[in-house]
Amino acid sequence: MTRIDELPIRDELRGKSPYGAPQLNVPVQLNTNENPHPLPDALVRRIAERVSEAARTLNRYPDRDAVVLRTQLAAYLTETTGQPLEPTQVWAANGSNEVLQQLLQAFGGPGRTALGFDPSYSMHALIARGTGTEWISGPRTEEFDIDVEAAVAVIREHRPDVVFLCSPNNPTGTALPAETILALYEAAQQARGGRGALVVVDEAYAEFSHRPSTLPLIEGRPTLVFTRTMSKAFGAAGLRLGYLAADRAVVDAVQLVRLPYHLSAITQATAHAALEFSETLLGYVAELKTERDRVVAELRALGLDVTESDANFVQFGRFADAADVWRRLLDHGVLVRDNGVPGRLRVTTGTRAENDAFLDAVRAVTKEINE
Repeated sequence: MTRIDELPIRDELRGKSPYGAPQLNVPVQLNTNENPHPLPDALVRRIAERVSEAARTLNRYPDRDAVVLRTQLAAYLTETTGQPLEPTQVWAANGSNEVLQQLLQAFGGPGRTALGFDPSYSMHALIARGTGTEWISGPRTEEFDIDVEAAVAVIREHRPDVVFLCSPNNPTGTALPAETILALYEAAQQARGGRGALVVVDEAYAEFSHRPSTLPLIEGRPTLVFTRTMSKAFGAAGLRLGYLAADRAVVDAVQLVRLPYHLSAITQATAHAALEFSETLLGYVAELKTERDRVVAELRALGLDVTESDANFVQFGRFADAADVWRRLLDHGVLVRDNGVPGRLRVTTGTRAENDAFLDAVRAVTKEINE
């Protein structure tokens, strides 16, 4: 059998591993930041209606520009962030990862660079590599924040074409204040000598944050982009629908690289239905925020170091051997994520029963280690 390293793949892909997380059949799965609540029955019925309607015309290509869906998304963002948006300022694709890929296809590529602040969402670097964009890793503080002065220095040194800011950040859960985003945006523009750089704020977990949305910052900033997903707050990870909000010119740019008819009629129909139930689904988000805060308090009561979280997950530690703790939790039927942050693990906020099982497992493992 031929090995991958025997194929004529690009040199920068040799020796690399694909993105992924363990998919194990255990009682409590809290490792992929999914929303634990199944969609309500009324929404499931509405999806069936929408999909049935779409199925009647599957012999035809879907709306290439997803105008109706983008109109709904613009209305949702306008209502929840207070920033008036037109459909021409919104773009949708198959998950926020495809949105990010399209942005790098349009603004990155060979001879260009992208900068992020690690630890952060590993797909930023992977998509950069996949589009031939050089990746530069910037620093975070010991508390996993971004030190503005240090970040500005890195931007001035490397003059990146694209800057990624993750807020709330994955895997740490930390969110960025508006002042930090503004400072790094201005530094990125100045570093390029007037040509400017694209600054992408990845807001996949924005609905779970205690902070007000920073999306209104796009006003008057043509190269500032916010990306979001329906996988988390909308409980629709299986839908694969992500979107961005930006200046209309950015939307025009990504359409230069998007594949024709990239969003299927079924995807669009399902997303239409989910957006009709946004108020109900955001009610689940409120419950998960309360549960997340409870998990944080319980973990701290056990003497663990817990990173402040504005997401639907919590980073906790510090452990002398995080991999060993991960295995011990798995032995207790609980799957969490080892993201490679030294001494720490990440747990998704689940239902109350799942969170109780996780906390019981942590207590048991802590006792085992201390005996």
